[in-house]
Amino acid sequence: MSQSSTQSTLQAYAPTILSLVRIVAGLIFLAHGTQKLFGFPALAPDREIPVFGLMWFGGILEAFGGLLIVIGLFTRPVAFILSGQMAVAYFMFHAPKSFFPALNGGDAAILYCFLFLYFVFAGPGSISVDAARKR
Repeated sequence: MSQSSTQSTLQAYAPTILSLVRIVAGLIFLAHGTQKLFGFPALAPDREIPVFGLMWFGGILEAFGGLLIVIGLFTRPVAFILSGQMAVAYFMFHAPKSFFPALNGGDAAILYCFLFLYFVFAGPGSISVDAARKR
């Protein structure tokens, strides 16, 4: 098998893999939101999220934005908002602790920020409500 045919074979799966990455990222992000809003799957016993506080609004964005990302509805605008949320979260909560993401606990926020930014440009992939609406 030549490199060209291997590349074209792999390229054929790219929209599906993009959808799978979007779905997994959305599910994990959704879990962060439900953790803040409902204490599920678990919330640290000493943490209480005040309603209408900054963390509560973050939980709303994470839960509902994560759900929209999972189903692939309004993927580009939602991903843009969530990318911005993660940039703000990083600079407000993580960066002041240390310059190094491994020390300040912000590595996930950075990854989400850039992954969502990628979805803004790449779109939702082939398995999504957005793709079904185009057909």
